[in-house]
Amino acid sequence: QDAIDRKEKRSETFKTAVHGLEMDAPVLKTEELGHRAPQWVRDNLVTMCMRCKEPFNAITRRRHHCRACGYVVCARCSDYKAELQYDGNRLNRVCQECYVFLTGCMVLEDREGKHKGILEKGAAEVSGRSLLCSSLQLLDKNGKGGTRGWFVIPQDDPLVLYIYAAPQDVRAHTSIPLLGYEVRDLPQDDSRHLFQLVQSRQVFTFVADTEELKRRWMRAMTRSAMGITHPEEEEDADS
Repeated sequence: QDAIDRKEKRSETFKTAVHGLEMDAPVLKTEELGHRAPQWVRDNLVTMCMRCKEPFNAITRRRHHCRACGYVVCARCSDYKAELQYDGNRLNRVCQECYVFLTGCMVLEDREGKHKGILEKGAAEVSGRSLLCSSLQLLDKNGKGGTRGWFVIPQDDPLVLYIYAAPQDVRAHTSIPLLGYEVRDLPQDDSRHLFQLVQSRQVFTFVADTEELKRRWMRAMTRSAMGITHPEEEEDADS
């Protein structure tokens, strides 16, 4: 009975927090996330994470605020950073949902072993049955530096680009859903073979080792962006 009472109390507290958020603090519209500072939900209004619903405690699950939506969330649900326009495009701590919206990147769902994420696929296994895989460099926002990694479009998930730190890693660290993106060619810059994925405010700039590899990636990404899931004919793949 005590357990039931505690659960009902937490549930009512969560409903009160959400109701208070709706009544006292205007909820940001989706398109306002990152553009306007949110009004934070007060810590004392919630006893559980407003994303995963796990109860807070003073040691292992402490309260944090998402700087994009203002929700009170646990460390696991807010272990992400995104640039927020209202804060001069500086990186801020955000919840997973806001991170996905603001960056366009999908992330691994793995809450204390309860869920297996879509990124938990070994690089070697995925590369062996991929539409295209190779080393690429993903540039940062200013185009000066970036991260080199192993990039894969799997045959069994052809609308998603998986990014590994190395070809033998057992799990991808992030992914980009390709559907709806525009693939843009960029002029060669200091012998770098550049191309981009562009969708709304999201821009990803890649560097390939050769012009031929760049063309292959542009062709593969264009097909995925258009929703084409079957492999190219062999004569096209060799061209």
